[in-house]
Amino acid sequence: MLELFNKLLWAIATSLIIISGIYFSFRFCFVQFKFKEMFKNLFDKSNGIRGITPIQSFLMTLGSRIGVGSIAGVSLAIYLGGVGTIFWMWISAFLAASNTFCETVLGIIYRKKDDDNYKGGPSYYIKYGLGKPVLGGIYAVFIIASYVFGFVGIQGNTITKSLQNMIAIPDYIVGIILLFVTAFIIFGGLKKIASFSEKLVPFMTILYLSIAVFIGIQNAHLIPGIFWDTIRSAFDIKAAGIGILSTLIIGVQRGIFSNEAGIGTGSITSSTSSTDSPVSQGYIQMLGIYVTTLLICTATAVIVLTSNYNSLIVADINGIELTQYAFKYHLGDFGNILLFISILLFSFTTILTGYYDGESSLKYFSDNVNVKQLTFLKLISLSVLFIGCVLSSTAIWTFVDIFTAGLAIINIYALFKLRKEVLYELRHYKSRKL
Repeated sequence: MLELFNKLLWAIATSLIIISGIYFSFRFCFVQFKFKEMFKNLFDKSNGIRGITPIQSFLMTLGSRIGVGSIAGVSLAIYLGGVGTIFWMWISAFLAASNTFCETVLGIIYRKKDDDNYKGGPSYYIKYGLGKPVLGGIYAVFIIASYVFGFVGIQGNTITKSLQNMIAIPDYIVGIILLFVTAFIIFGGLKKIASFSEKLVPFMTILYLSIAVFIGIQNAHLIPGIFWDTIRSAFDIKAAGIGILSTLIIGVQRGIFSNEAGIGTGSITSSTSSTDSPVSQGYIQMLGIYVTTLLICTATAVIVLTSNYNSLIVADINGIELTQYAFKYHLGDFGNILLFISILLFSFTTILTGYYDGESSLKYFSDNVNVKQLTFLKLISLSVLFIGCVLSSTAIWTFVDIFTAGLAIINIYALFKLRKEVLYELRHYKSRKL
């Protein structure tokens, strides 16, 4: 029954994300293809000095997007829905980027001061834009449940499975090590999380893409066939034995897990940026969607699909098992080491930003969240991280799936209701550029 409910919710969420993505694409004149504006705003030094810099905000948000969803999630999509799911991931990235633009603009418009920084996101534009504080509170609770209790646990679970594939080590030992390293960062506050992400995200992105390019070159003769199979399978009514609709839903679902477009969580982090221009930040954050899905997720797909992954049968699948098999297939035992390093880096940045999303959502309920309350949330996050290292992968994924679908449904509703404010900001931005 729980799995049936999960599928129903995601059928609704997928429909809303696709329909809204198409609508916003036309409404905002295909803003997601304005690549010149994206790069120009990313490196614009004319922004203020409050909060964190636009580049730090971009890298921090990118760190949350590039998590196990880009590695384990892609492999899980291929395992459950076939190679055609990759095509729908690509399509969802282009469509949902317009959703990201919309939610980022609204996040900047309705953000609030938080000491020397800012706090914002869907809860805030639902409360102050729509005038629905209860719905904003529900969204905040869903964030705490799915990110603090779910996504953080998934990261720990994936790190543990990856390490145990290399060496025999008890779950709790991995959990204890992760707990102490994470505690050192999150107790340092937002500035420390942003500074850590700024240094780590570029390195881990380049490392992973370099590995994929090397494997792709080694198997260049297979790439054209894989590309053709990806497109053909996306429209194959017999795909994975359950039809094109299921392939589409799985592809969009895992695509959303990888890039978070349409869920609204990216606007929580992007609201901390020092920029005073909502549209500038909107352009910047769309780049993260393309880096995550078109580069990182495609890199994972190339690595997996050029291996003999079909021979693998897995129980209680996390998704990382297929990626590990592919890395070892291509690079031997050294491949396992490289993958573990990648997973550790990707997961760790997601843990940090996932915690921050939870902290920002907690602050939604009070302007005066005290140190004791924040310390309690940090301890809960660390406990969940530890528990995630020893729980069943299937149980955690199902839990996260349900709450994430709920986030998407609430957020898309808010974006549609507030679309005129986004359009006003975009027209104002264009008029200043003339």
